[in-house]
Amino acid sequence: MLALILLFPLLGFLINGIWYAFFQSDEKAKKASAQVTGAIATGAIFCSFLVSLFLFIKLQSLEPAVRYFDQIIFSWIKLEGFNLNFSLRFDPLSSLFCMVITGVGSLIHLYSIGYMSDDKTPGKYFAYLNLFCFAMLVLVTSTNLPGIFLGWEGVGLCSYLLIGYWYDDIEKAKAGKKAFIVNRVGDLGFLLGMFFIFSVFSTFEISVIQTAISEKSALSLFSTVELTSITIICLLLFVGCIGKSAQIPLYVWLPDAMAGPTPVSALIHAATMVTGGVYLISRLNFLYVLSPVAMEVVAWVGGLTALFAATIAIAQTDIKKVLAYSTVSQLGYMFLACGVGAFGAGVFHVITHAFFKALLFLGAGSVIHGLHHEQDAFKMGGLKLKMPQTYLVFGAAFLAICGIPPFSGFFSKDEVLWKTFSSPNGSNILWVLGMLTAVMTAFYMTRLFSLTFLGEHRANAAKAHESPKVMIYPLYVLAFLSVIGGFIGVPHFNWLEHWLSPVISTAGFEAVVPHSYEWLLMALSVLGASVGIFLGFKTYKNFSGIDPIEKHASGLFKTLTNKWYVDEIYEFLIIKPLLAASKFCWKIIDVALIDWVVLGFGRASFWVGQSVRPIQTGSVQFYLFMMLIGLLITLGYIYVAVV
Repeated sequence: MLALILLFPLLGFLINGIWYAFFQSDEKAKKASAQVTGAIATGAIFCSFLVSLFLFIKLQSLEPAVRYFDQIIFSWIKLEGFNLNFSLRFDPLSSLFCMVITGVGSLIHLYSIGYMSDDKTPGKYFAYLNLFCFAMLVLVTSTNLPGIFLGWEGVGLCSYLLIGYWYDDIEKAKAGKKAFIVNRVGDLGFLLGMFFIFSVFSTFEISVIQTAISEKSALSLFSTVELTSITIICLLLFVGCIGKSAQIPLYVWLPDAMAGPTPVSALIHAATMVTGGVYLISRLNFLYVLSPVAMEVVAWVGGLTALFAATIAIAQTDIKKVLAYSTVSQLGYMFLACGVGAFGAGVFHVITHAFFKALLFLGAGSVIHGLHHEQDAFKMGGLKLKMPQTYLVFGAAFLAICGIPPFSGFFSKDEVLWKTFSSPNGSNILWVLGMLTAVMTAFYMTRLFSLTFLGEHRANAAKAHESPKVMIYPLYVLAFLSVIGGFIGVPHFNWLEHWLSPVISTAGFEAVVPHSYEWLLMALSVLGASVGIFLGFKTYKNFSGIDPIEKHASGLFKTLTNKWYVDEIYEFLIIKPLLAASKFCWKIIDVALIDWVVLGFGRASFWVGQSVRPIQTGSVQFYLFMMLIGLLITLGYIYVAVV
């Protein structure tokens, strides 16, 4: 049954792809297209969810040591002395990701039926959406690194197709291209790390690598060279994670990914793609724990990204851009947790984040749909009266991301902060970064919530209307999960940590401070979130059309609005020099050298032809005379040679 998890979305992609290719031109088919293709795609991913749920229940009946299902699909690469299978594993870690991808993915597919009802090519859209989920499922279920890389590249391709879905708009097409190119930079690190692993362990199979690591660790047989190699491997793979999961310095593609349809943003930010990096590090946790240097790099990149992205979100006015930078920031939290050895806390935040971030994006989509595609929060206001259901569910997600108990975000965020403070790999500075991020998150989310739903109507807000039921019902399910989802990781009764124990060990990362500190830190976390919310409401309760921060700190606000000018710096330091070097190489190598050589042969041939052309007179007597001369010369040469 394991292959069915992948098979259903693949079939949905094929069916909708054929629908789009052969029936999209038919007017009757086009009219029913959004409902029919949407139902096919939603049914496909929901069937995948049911299989995942069934296998998840079956897993619980197994002993921890053998709590997994394996399935070899086919022999992929077979060479002399080397065999690589396309094979799948369903274990405690992959089961959670499969449940999130297919469960949240099903809700996003259902929501899309209403959101994309007026789209011209829904068959293509739903085909891409199913393919996206298929690629992500390949990523999280593959037993070896090439299989993971196949899914890794698959989600990269699908993100390009979906971000640039409305490619007739040049800005949207550029956003898709930007995502594709930036991800290729990170993917080079993944490839190098994967090849380095093979050079050290002579295998790509994760279970075989883990067994070899365990045997050597038990006997403490690692040499300095081997540990250095492992550090290099971990850092190279982390470069791939930086690209895929949008961390400093390769985060710049994710905010621009808002160019795609809003359900696509929800899928990328909540249920798929960007969590791939967190999954990879969690899957290879047995490698990372052997490299304190790599762990420290992961933690600091995560902590700094979390804070940096939060500062940018404070000044954005596009409702989706605020949420995009929020995603970058929350991903930083996940890497911060992994970097201090709390891989389980990182996975926990992946799950809760999937619930409330999908709800935030789909709620934002409901607002955009209700305002006839308006995305500027400065032109909203007072929507709680016009869109009461969207207001209610968005409020649940708002409280969850702020970390207010008992909403899901509170439990996972508190777990990350506690592990950062108490772990042997943690530090007080990293904890401070996490706390500042939590306060800023509460502030900018309150700003967004207040500008969108509270106060007086502004500009386009008066014409708002509630979204259709097919869009609202998925929001209620996600709101429910955003409220109760955190209880799987309640401190000291942590079901999730116990569930992941066969895959992720916590040995060596036990708290080095008294557990009584946890309650104090928990109180500080809630206090920080409350302060952020209070300041947000106080600052924006009487919003008059000009941002109060801009009024009192215009220079800082302009810098934050322009995202610290990072894109401009990249343009100046990287893109323009590359273009200049490319033009120079084109002129010198292509035009001056290659073209000169190629055209030179042509000119030489032409010159030779023109030179010998006069002897072609058309006179038979002349040709016989020339043949005679040639014959005499030949006979003379033979005579001289013989004599």
